[in-house]
Amino acid sequence: MAWLLLLVAGLFEIGWPLGFKLASSLPKYFVWFIGISVISMGLSGYFLYLAQKTIPIGTAYVIWTGIGAIGTVLLGILCFHDSVNVFRLLFLSLILIGIIGLKLIP
Repeated sequence: MAWLLLLVAGLFEIGWPLGFKLASSLPKYFVWFIGISVISMGLSGYFLYLAQKTIPIGTAYVIWTGIGAIGTVLLGILCFHDSVNVFRLLFLSLILIGIIGLKLIP
C-alpha cells in the first residue's frame, strides 16, 4: 500500500509544474492553474508523508522526486515540444535505473 501511495505522490508531483506551465501559457486561466499547482503540491506532500511511514524516507524521497522529474520531462516532450535528444533520454534513463534500484534493494 505504501508503494501505491508513493506512486500517487509522485504523480501529483508532476501536477504542480504542469499547472505553472499552463498558467504561463494561458494567462486567462492563471488563477485556476496556480490553484491546481498548489493543490497538487499539497496532495503530493501528503501522500509522501503517508508513504514514508513505511518506506525509508531517503528511498521514498528519491523515488518521489524521480517520478516527478521523469514525468515532467516526458510531459514536456510529449505535450510542449521540449527538446529531445539521445543524451537527454540517456540521463533520464539513469534516473529511472536509480529508482528501480532503490525499489529492489531492501
